[in-house]
Amino acid sequence: MKVTILYFAALRERVGMAREECDLPAAIDTVGGLRDWLAARGAPWTEAFGETARVRAAVDQVMVRNDAALRAGAEVAFFPPVTGG
Repeated sequence: MKVTILYFAALRERVGMAREECDLPAAIDTVGGLRDWLAARGAPWTEAFGETARVRAAVDQVMVRNDAALRAGAEVAFFPPVTGG
């Protein structure tokens, strides 16, 4: 399944790109599975997704949890934790 992945703010800086298209292995069918797969790619993704519980995600511009299903052609956006003040 092919998806488009968008990286925002500090995640974009860590991985060195704003977007990429990936052909996912058949076993990757949730946002959590995608996060784990990205982290397993090695540097710089390991560092960017080291604290996956703090990284937020949206699928097709809707905020989702780790168990959200993926579909072919989906746009998955990852956002780093944000602090306010």
